[in-house]
Amino acid sequence: MTTSPKTPAARTVAAGDDSGECAGSPAIPPPSSPWPTAAAPAAGRSTGLGSLLVRAAADFPEHGLRYCTAEHPSEHTLQTYPELLAESLRLLGALRAEGVRPGRVVALLLERPEEFVPALWACLLGGITACPLVPLRNDPQRWAAQLSHVDTLLGGPLVLTDRRTREELPAVEGLAVTTVEELTAAAVPDAPEAPPAAGDPDDVALLVLTSGSTGAAKAVRLTHRNLLASMAAKARTQSLTAADVTLNWISYDHVAALLEAHLLPLSVGAVQVQVPPEAVLADPVRFLRLIDAHRVTMTFTPNFLLGLINKALDRQPSPPALDLSCLRHIVSGGEANPVATGLAFLDRLAPLGLCRGALWPAFGMTETCAGSIYNREFPGTDRGSEFAAVGRPVDGLRIRITAGDDTPLADGETGEVQLTGPMITDGYWNDKEATQAAFTADGWFRTGDLGRLDGGRLTLVGRSKDSIIVNGVNYYSHDLESVLDGLEGIARSYVAAFPTRPPGSDTEHLAVAFAVTPDVAGDEAALHRLLIAVRNTAVLHWGFRPAVLLPLPEDAFPKTSLGKIQRSLMRRRLESGDYAGHLAAVQELVIRQLGGYTAPEGETERTLTELYGDLVEEDPATISATAGFFDLGGTSLDILRLKRLIAERFPGVELPVLAILTSPSVRALAARIDAGQGGGPAPYDPVVPLQTTGEGTPLFCVHPGVGEVLVFVNLAKYFAHERPFYALRARGFNPGEKPFGTFDEMARTYADAIRARQPHGPYALAGYSFGAAVAFEVAKLLEADGERVDFLGSFNLPPHIKYRMDELDFVETAVNLAMFLDLVPEQRAATLPAELRPLGRREQLARLIDLADPDRLAELDLDLARFTAWAELADGLTDLGRSYRPAGSVARMSVFHAVPLRGTRQDWLDKELSRWADFTREEPRYIDVPGEHYTLMGPRHVAVFQSLLRAELDRALTDRAQDRAHDRTQDRAHDRAQDGAHD
Repeated sequence: MTTSPKTPAARTVAAGDDSGECAGSPAIPPPSSPWPTAAAPAAGRSTGLGSLLVRAAADFPEHGLRYCTAEHPSEHTLQTYPELLAESLRLLGALRAEGVRPGRVVALLLERPEEFVPALWACLLGGITACPLVPLRNDPQRWAAQLSHVDTLLGGPLVLTDRRTREELPAVEGLAVTTVEELTAAAVPDAPEAPPAAGDPDDVALLVLTSGSTGAAKAVRLTHRNLLASMAAKARTQSLTAADVTLNWISYDHVAALLEAHLLPLSVGAVQVQVPPEAVLADPVRFLRLIDAHRVTMTFTPNFLLGLINKALDRQPSPPALDLSCLRHIVSGGEANPVATGLAFLDRLAPLGLCRGALWPAFGMTETCAGSIYNREFPGTDRGSEFAAVGRPVDGLRIRITAGDDTPLADGETGEVQLTGPMITDGYWNDKEATQAAFTADGWFRTGDLGRLDGGRLTLVGRSKDSIIVNGVNYYSHDLESVLDGLEGIARSYVAAFPTRPPGSDTEHLAVAFAVTPDVAGDEAALHRLLIAVRNTAVLHWGFRPAVLLPLPEDAFPKTSLGKIQRSLMRRRLESGDYAGHLAAVQELVIRQLGGYTAPEGETERTLTELYGDLVEEDPATISATAGFFDLGGTSLDILRLKRLIAERFPGVELPVLAILTSPSVRALAARIDAGQGGGPAPYDPVVPLQTTGEGTPLFCVHPGVGEVLVFVNLAKYFAHERPFYALRARGFNPGEKPFGTFDEMARTYADAIRARQPHGPYALAGYSFGAAVAFEVAKLLEADGERVDFLGSFNLPPHIKYRMDELDFVETAVNLAMFLDLVPEQRAATLPAELRPLGRREQLARLIDLADPDRLAELDLDLARFTAWAELADGLTDLGRSYRPAGSVARMSVFHAVPLRGTRQDWLDKELSRWADFTREEPRYIDVPGEHYTLMGPRHVAVFQSLLRAELDRALTDRAQDRAHDRTQDRAHDRAQDGAHD
């Protein structure tokens, strides 16, 4: 590691007034002709973008990319431009050896900048077209659909990824894949570097997908000529030179990161600081620390980060000790910039040296090579407006405002924004229809945005296209609507996703309106479950929660004559208050279903309501102390942010993620925090309450072979206000806890704990995988105590488990644990045991941790020590299973079966699962559920699984209740008959 110096980027920057730019002139004058032209190519040098890297390496050999990965802002590794050029040329040679020739498309599925950047330049230097991709790890089916669409659209590209991601790739027939590790290994040592390709400026350099969340994504064509023209114009507008230091925290699937934050600074030889997105999202103030540590002069960020920084600074007792006088400007694009947010940001940072003209609201699209219009007059000319103007175009770009028939409008009139210039794309790859629709008859590009020009200064006032921009990212309405339209309880073709912006918000929010089926309309509990399902589906699909959920009658959906819902009209109605009555009814329903409002008690609970309100963007005064974090709409990213905020607000308290997951209400979490401040761990209780509301018979679910209950967290949400959902967690996770010594001890402990929570039946039990055998034994014990077990479920496990346990030595168990926790993909898990067996136990576990995604480790709060303890506990449970022999019987069982670990589903059902009939007094019921053994309750399948489980649970409990009522009737009739006989 090296520590970043304060030079060469330091500039003298003076505070300006509200209408001026920050002072300061470049320490190194721009070269007279830094951008190549097609007219005079140098011998043996590329005439395209590749020449920019060649020139940067030759003219600025000490500059390059600083990759920051450590907690300390100044720590980094430096890759100079000559080193980047050499590595890129070696990769180019390896690609050519693979048969990749100019014009071929290479899809870059690489998340680490250290791998992505050299691969990108290998393509650009070799005349190869590059297309950045983003993985969809949480949804294999969507990922497979995305890859299949890309493969077809791009004409069979070569997908270049890393080894770990390749092992996770879903199977897509015909997809060509290689890895950077394979290319690096294949490169011949000391071989001469592959020469750059001369190429043609009109060759396509980049293909950028318009949306990674839909299978119908278009690929924007950006030629070398487009990009060179754009870089030259941007650099002139921003006065960028090699004296600058830029900062990027946006991932490279975002066009602004690719062009504004990488290609642009490289084009002038500036130093670039690269930091992973999660480092800034987890701690927004780190963005400012990085600026100070590296003396950053220019950076880019969507507006939402400015709002997060404002909130984070407001929570701190005093301003951080930072010097931001180095920062000349921040380009803020990707979404609208509220003037109030920008002013608040400048006001808070003025004491730290940030000049008043440092914030530049901007506009750009993938089709315009990212930023192309900049507002350098903010905030002086924007005071009194709700949103900042986006400013004036760069050299070479022209703007016009037109009416619906493309007739140009006068200054000050509102219409469609249209653009023309050398940085504008010529269309979409292999999509003539989309290309024709994107351009007017006279060749101007239709942006899809509405705006007006005032003296050449552009202000946007809306959009004519159906999209939602949240935190700087475009999401398309139809993408989410197609998923929600398939949810049980939603009337088909009556769902609309559209943006809304509450007053004072830093970014747009998502509103989802839907009509419900008649069976849901009259059932308040069913409607609340549907609200949860809609919210959870949106979170799993797009990664953020809707701000507004709006069930409406069908006649409240305005439709065109062709049946298309008019989303823009619904937005206007929402923001004008037309739906206020419906929103109030939803709020009242949710409060009732959450058990009413309970005021927080004590300082800890009051502080937590503030944190909860901040995270879910609700007034803290409306947060009940008994409401669950997930009931309020919390997401997995919010959990990480909440963990960090708790550590900040309660010094000395370090809560594991599991504590938050299993104690999700303000009151329960406050109790954990207070216990952490004043005492040791709580006594072992196997029962973990994941959902405690509802009057129905509680459901107790036994952990799988890893001993933990995280797998049930998503499932439990769907039982809110219907019945409590308890999970049983193995003993041995907490310090000083002794793991179970026998299978019988485990079953008896769980039976006693269940009875302590619910003294008498009827009981409802289930077990996942290994837990099914435990649940069976617990049910036998409860029945032996004279209690009724009306529902017993096996989630994809047969009665005989010894043969499976015998297959699992410590290595297999540890690998299965890693796969269960999503630390390694299933394909990789198949080969890992053989690789790890020659190693010692500690080395085996360390290797598994090294293979894991750091973000996933952070999400689970795992390190080597915790993983070791967990693996040893799981191995102990496996050992108990080796001695297990099923015996005896229970009254009944429902067997949920998915695709098995190996073999066919039918063989699994016929030869293994059907053997439960030997241990039940009634014939078992078999329920087919989607997914595989490890995914049946995962994000993709949990919505369907919960529906099938709840239906079977309701059937079993209702049938048993009717049986008992019939038995009581029969008993009374028998008693009356006996009394008559005596008379």
